[in-house]
Amino acid sequence: MQPKTEEFLYMLLWTLDKAMRPTFRNLHESYEGWAYRNGFLRQVDKLATQGFLERRGGTERDVRLYRLTERGRLHALGGRDPVREWGRRWDGRWRMVLFDIGEDQSAQRDKLRRYLRARFFGYLQHSVWVSPHPLETEQAALKGAVINVESLILLEAQPAAGESDQEIVLGAWDFAEINKRYAAVLKILEDRPREPLDDSGAAKRLKEWARRERAAWSKAVAFDPLLPRSLWPRGYLGERVWKKRVKSFQGIAQQLAGFGDEAA
Repeated sequence: MQPKTEEFLYMLLWTLDKAMRPTFRNLHESYEGWAYRNGFLRQVDKLATQGFLERRGGTERDVRLYRLTERGRLHALGGRDPVREWGRRWDGRWRMVLFDIGEDQSAQRDKLRRYLRARFFGYLQHSVWVSPHPLETEQAALKGAVINVESLILLEAQPAAGESDQEIVLGAWDFAEINKRYAAVLKILEDRPREPLDDSGAAKRLKEWARRERAAWSKAVAFDPLLPRSLWPRGYLGERVWKKRVKSFQGIAQQLAGFGDEAA
């Protein structure tokens, strides 16, 4: 998906879905002419064809109604829903991936590490990675394979020598860096343009702000494992920033409600 389309889907998520609950809304209202001139209606049709939007309505002359699909909503969120991830129940068991892959197989070792990072496993020790979530995907991938337990093993475990879950969390993930990235998002949210969208300059400033906010949020959430609430370390900024974003984009939705055709 092209960056311009990504940004448009992102704005649809926040401005057409009040409180992140997709509902049918009319796109052919006050900013119809502006949207048409900027090619947004073509983007909407394309997103509907790709399954990111659902469409109701008939011909070009009819009022057309669109709704973000679950696929579209999740894509706009970067592939993970923070509220859903934070709300996952934890059963108190740590899932561990332990491996010992020699220097002569460095390519396979690096590939495994990239996979574990992409799946938001925590880097506890050099070859010990942890997650609070069941390893269903990994178990399915390894099903039927011949595993050399001296090279790779998956375990479920609990601390047995007085170690706390909080110590494991802080040892496996860099929450100082995570909070630093969220703090950058907060700064951008505080600088949101609040002027009426009554000319092209105001529209461009809001669009540029949204681009910066999206980039900062993506950078933060890409580094955050989005752990279940019971495992959050003290001072974690994730939820605070999320709530601030919801409030900010609700404000943007109100600004867009008065966006006229003159904002071309």
